[in-house]
Amino acid sequence: MRFLKKYFVTGLLIWVPVVITIWVLGLVVNTLESVVPSFLSPQALFGFEIPGFRVALVLAVLLATGMFAANFLGRGILKYSEKVLGRIPLVRSIYQSVKQVSDTLLAPNGQAFRQAVLVQYPRAGCYTVALLTGAPSGEVADHLKGDYVSVYVPTTPNPTSGFFLIMSRSEVVPLNMSVDAALKYIVSMGVVAPPAGPILNAVDAAAQAAAISAASAQAQHGTADAVSKTVATPPALSSAGVNAPATSTRSSD
Repeated sequence: MRFLKKYFVTGLLIWVPVVITIWVLGLVVNTLESVVPSFLSPQALFGFEIPGFRVALVLAVLLATGMFAANFLGRGILKYSEKVLGRIPLVRSIYQSVKQVSDTLLAPNGQAFRQAVLVQYPRAGCYTVALLTGAPSGEVADHLKGDYVSVYVPTTPNPTSGFFLIMSRSEVVPLNMSVDAALKYIVSMGVVAPPAGPILNAVDAAAQAAAISAASAQAQHGTADAVSKTVATPPALSSAGVNAPATSTRSSD
């Protein structure tokens, strides 16, 4: 019975990825074909069915739209169309929201989901892999003092849901792993580990070390000032008992 179980598990490991891949590809193809209206189907145009014709038609339309939007006339028409859609009450809210998200996620020069990072979540001492989505801006950035970044923490095993966090850049550790490797690591609940390698490159490590050192020095300086102002001691005792050892320790370091 043990060898039968072994062969059964081996068969699952072979067929499960194949079946899921075929199912996902079929879902994508069916979704693309559903977009094409019936009068543009090969049955209506040629009188017989052509496999893959609707998918090729959708891809051709997307390519032609991109080429049209790249020239001066196309950009002008698109801007005018966006103005018209922006004046329709219900359509305006839906269109602008979807456009902002799509421009952020699909822009070639965008920074969303371009880097995997390591953050402490949900509490200090617990770490998880997250994706860098950019930096806070607008009113949110006006209320933040310092250098902050926006990160997305996917949930396991469904990475399409997660949590949006705004964290200090000094608390975010950049990872050398790709976004695909990070998603595999998250979806597999840590089973599919990324290849071993340095977590930080030299530039990021130096920048983070400098930021942490500066924050630590500032915190120590603030603590020393608070102690010297709060504790009522003679000047000679304060200089000899508090400041002198700290000064000598820093100089030796």
